[in-house]
Amino acid sequence: MVTVLAVFVAFGAIPVLAMAYQFLLIPVHAVRNHYGRAAPYLPNVAIIVPAWNEGAVIGVSIDRLMALEYPEGALRVYVVDDASTDDTPQVVQAKAREYPGAVFHLRREVGGEGKAHTLNHGIRHVLQDDWMHALLIMDADVIYLPDSLRRMTRHLADEKVGAVTAYIREGSRDKNYLSRFVAFEYVLSQIGSRRAQNVLGALACLAGGAQLHSRTNLEDIGGRIDTSSLAEDTVTTFETQLRGRRVVFEPYAVVLAEEPHAIGALWKQRLRWARGNVQLTARYRKVWFRPSREHRLGSISFGLFWFSVFLLPCLMIASSIGLIGLFLLDSQLALTVFRALWIVAACTYVYTMLLAAQLDPATGRSSWREAILFPGAISIVVMITAFFPGLIEERIPALFGLQFTDEALVAWTLFVYSWVSLSMLAAWGAKHLDSTRPGRWLCPLLVYLIGYGPILCAITFDSYVKEARGAAMVWDKTEKTGRVLG
Repeated sequence: MVTVLAVFVAFGAIPVLAMAYQFLLIPVHAVRNHYGRAAPYLPNVAIIVPAWNEGAVIGVSIDRLMALEYPEGALRVYVVDDASTDDTPQVVQAKAREYPGAVFHLRREVGGEGKAHTLNHGIRHVLQDDWMHALLIMDADVIYLPDSLRRMTRHLADEKVGAVTAYIREGSRDKNYLSRFVAFEYVLSQIGSRRAQNVLGALACLAGGAQLHSRTNLEDIGGRIDTSSLAEDTVTTFETQLRGRRVVFEPYAVVLAEEPHAIGALWKQRLRWARGNVQLTARYRKVWFRPSREHRLGSISFGLFWFSVFLLPCLMIASSIGLIGLFLLDSQLALTVFRALWIVAACTYVYTMLLAAQLDPATGRSSWREAILFPGAISIVVMITAFFPGLIEERIPALFGLQFTDEALVAWTLFVYSWVSLSMLAAWGAKHLDSTRPGRWLCPLLVYLIGYGPILCAITFDSYVKEARGAAMVWDKTEKTGRVLG
């Protein structure tokens, strides 16, 4: 029984070690990358922008696209209007008159089928002639920095590259605590993790708001976007690589986007992504951990990265069960295992946060509080408990003439050992509190206490439940208000 429980605890170390391994690969990107095979290349690019009630943002987005550092006449913007009920059609038609021959309005009279169907309407249109050499799929609210597209297209000079993605940076003018957390998360998950994936030669996902495909690749994957999953961008990424073409992340192509400012909106957005990943994991079950000469998706390293995130809630719960069970059977062994697990977690946390802050110094400066408290203040206290046994339970109370009773000490120990699971329950509570009037000022404090990471884990667990229940696949559009920096 003790051995079984120790194995359960060891499960909790898997995502920590996977994160450490991934971030150790990031410096290797300086020597193992695609730049040696990239070259100046400026093909004719058709840009497809799915739009539903985007009147507040679509005009500025089009203006920014027309101002890109790209040859005149080599860009065409196709706004696919998904039966908008606001002034989106009028705004796009005005831009079509302002940029004749470069901006086009494609109207779907019956909408609401989802982003993939909207994209396919535009793709069918642009594939009807030979003008387009590359296709850029983006969101209506994002802003491409002037040099971003040409930094992406240079990778398509290599015929082995089928698609390229950019760094989506949170670009709201009026960031709040949650958007600053998202901003730092994107440093970790994009210019951090995707650099490591570049090193491996296997990319998990093209960013939905910045995916550039060669025409050949688009035609080879069927000339359309998958409509059977909530993660159509990840399906496209996998299908590209399974056909032997490479997908490249370009960290210096920066795209600004507006991200959720409330937990409810974040939950809705990420639940869609997480459910898509559940569907994808089952769909590509014959790919995992099966190395192939055609692609690197089946490599042990990539599978470790994927499943350490996909199964993170399960691994956290297993770790808590193991620690509590060990405590009940052998408290000294439980303490030793607990310390080992959390010391490794603490060292990984410090290393990843410091490295991430260097990868994007501007975000590191603006989100320094969120970087420090990414795992939550309570988790930091747990880390301190692991490094300095007795500090919280004995030494600090003794300074005030206090002493833990045996019952209080047991309760504290059980709380500490189970916190990795309890944090997800606390995150679920924060989501519901956020929709109340007191939540407007309580939620920031609560999120700093429990951490941003547990929120993402709770959402992943929710995706398990929704998929198991067979919940309807609805493409819930994230509300955008035009906060992106111009």
